[in-house]
Amino acid sequence: MRQPLAGIRVLDVGTRIAAPFCAGILGEQGAEVIKIEDPDRGDKTRLNGPFTVDEDGHPYSLYWSVEGRGRKSVTINLRSPEGQDLFRRLASVSDVMCENFRPGTLERWNIDPAQLNPRLVTARISLYGQQGPKSLYNGFDHNAAAFAGLTHLTGQPDGPPTRPGLPFSDYLTGVFAAQAVTSLLYERDARGTGTGGVIDAYLYGSVLRIMEWTIAAYDRLGSVRQRTGNRSENAAPLDNFQSRDGRYVCIVAVRQAVFERLCEAMGQPELLVDDRFASPKARRLNREVVNQIVAEWASGLDAATIEERCLAHGVPVGVVYDVSDVAADDHVRARGDVCTVDDPVIGPVRQQAPFPRFDDDPLPVPTGAPRLGEHTDEVLSGLLELSESQIAGLRERNVI
Repeated sequence: MRQPLAGIRVLDVGTRIAAPFCAGILGEQGAEVIKIEDPDRGDKTRLNGPFTVDEDGHPYSLYWSVEGRGRKSVTINLRSPEGQDLFRRLASVSDVMCENFRPGTLERWNIDPAQLNPRLVTARISLYGQQGPKSLYNGFDHNAAAFAGLTHLTGQPDGPPTRPGLPFSDYLTGVFAAQAVTSLLYERDARGTGTGGVIDAYLYGSVLRIMEWTIAAYDRLGSVRQRTGNRSENAAPLDNFQSRDGRYVCIVAVRQAVFERLCEAMGQPELLVDDRFASPKARRLNREVVNQIVAEWASGLDAATIEERCLAHGVPVGVVYDVSDVAADDHVRARGDVCTVDDPVIGPVRQQAPFPRFDDDPLPVPTGAPRLGEHTDEVLSGLLELSESQIAGLRERNVI
């Protein structure tokens, strides 16, 4: 199996989502990921539901089972001077650090990048960035999506702003940060600078970067983009149309050639000679009318029939899936998009597979999420060459 980041060691000092996800992406591409956790509590994700139970009947987080996979767990009390010294020593033999504490936290713990090996690449993830008037504000993904304008654009035009269904900015920022990490590693190693660097990756920034033309239109046109639900102000027909059997089917037929094929699929060729629908511009001006025509057609058919007819005429279409549909889909199975991970606590459990993957490479399966502190002794003895008695002493003093 190709592992382009093999030989790279990553310290995951994050908690919850963004920084651990960044480290996890690097791990799925071959890096060794060592997660540093608080000896008493561990990563807060371990306490996030939904829960199943282990063989002793204790609750076990399925959230952690997915997002904690593919790494080793080492417990260190970073609030203690001895723990901080241990961490600095680990950083000296590592390549990357990913963290998402509130700005200033690592400085108070004496483990900020200025006090670590200059070869280290550090991804610092926060809500508002390391500097600025709001840098010390507390908050989460929902706050980032709201601040960057995404929440304002999400939902129906006549309804309230709606948060995205997942912690979108956490995952998106993790992806952006992972890409920046590999770019600094390339500069350090392939270009031979020998030095790492610090990445200031903030949650609202990742959302702001994908806001398309929103800011440019405000700057030049003075327009404030508004919610459009599942439809678009600029093209039609486009929507999630409800079928006779109560499902929803996404149909996108905004290009002229595709709209013509949709008319054939619906058995309504007369729409092609209607001036209101004769061009993309005309359909944009009459978008409510044309969307309603497609909605009425869809309401008289089951979802499977709608999909079949659209596919037969080359119209982009897809039934809106829930997780049971995803797990059962033949294409998902053929692509290996769901894999079985051997979790050390609950055994085999199906999860989403690593993504993306390399062509002509075996389907990767990550190792299961580790138990709290499972690899502490292994890492401290192997990397820092601490003896059993030294490790025992650290444990007695509540350093690990």
